[in-house]
Amino acid sequence: MIVNRKEEHLRICLERDVTGRYNYWDDLRFIHQSVPGFDMEDIDIAIDVFGKRLKAPFIISGMTGGCESGKAVNENLAVAAEELGIGMGVGSQRAALEKPELVDSYSVILDYEIPLVYANIGAPQLIPQGGGHKPIDIEAGKQAMEMVGADLLAIHLNYLQEIAQPEGDLKARGVIEAITELSSELPILAKETGAGMSRKTAIRLKDAGVRGIDVGGAGGTSFSAVEVYRAMEAGDVLRERLGRTFWNWGIPTPVSVRLARVGLQIIATGGLRNGLDLARAIAVGADAGGFACQLLSPAMESPEAVVKEIELILEELKVVMFLTGARNINELRNMRLIEAGRIKDWGIRK
Repeated sequence: MIVNRKEEHLRICLERDVTGRYNYWDDLRFIHQSVPGFDMEDIDIAIDVFGKRLKAPFIISGMTGGCESGKAVNENLAVAAEELGIGMGVGSQRAALEKPELVDSYSVILDYEIPLVYANIGAPQLIPQGGGHKPIDIEAGKQAMEMVGADLLAIHLNYLQEIAQPEGDLKARGVIEAITELSSELPILAKETGAGMSRKTAIRLKDAGVRGIDVGGAGGTSFSAVEVYRAMEAGDVLRERLGRTFWNWGIPTPVSVRLARVGLQIIATGGLRNGLDLARAIAVGADAGGFACQLLSPAMESPEAVVKEIELILEELKVVMFLTGARNINELRNMRLIEAGRIKDWGIRK
């Protein structure tokens, strides 16, 4: 059942190591400036993204919904997003589109004033997959947006995960055409989920009419890894093997940001752990950074725990800016980064 799968994903992400084996953010280093030339209190981290003013370049990435614990997580995240003036997404809403009794696990965020919200549906579900499921069309997309008061509709591109899970939808012919159709009437955010973004794909998505790209790069949570543990518990040898083989598959997030710079706004999601990584994401070319795994445990605890964790991340961001001489986000975008380690192997520069 879909509901059980969502509960399983939360449990596994909390209890198991499902991160990529190498985090490429550590390969990017700033040049320290001994005399910043301004006071720490002068730093301004506010930004405009997708036509909305955020108090920081921070997006709470969509994680869950469609289950009892998902409702509590989404509400705790919404409280933090409202208090801190940052963006937020929800997890895949397919469950609620098919079962109205699950709507409140997503719509709970309507009680909060969040400056930027995105709804979330899956690219594989835009086309017929068999099994009696009706493809998600423009009307269903509008329904998903209304459910959470969204400014954007994220279409998540998760074929790696679909391959690794027994319930996976593996038909892909016609997806880009379906995205083009939705983009003709709805503001679409194309969102990868851990395998990263190539320039070819970014260009195809731009041509399809999307408003922005969340690169969802490799190095953070691996949903292939998540499916390993589900397969182990189910005794599914094939899916466990596929999950392990493709655990680290994909384009690293910093590389994905550079490749996806095709004239659209970019969210860097995938492996961000702290304010230093967020600063690196901005300096490499992203408009904002998306955090998920780092916030899951606090979100299971309380809204106060989420607020505290995000405040720590934003303070780290300000420290980076102070020590590099960047008074605001635009100046941070122009900071030079030194490359080391494996990221150099990709040969992609800003």
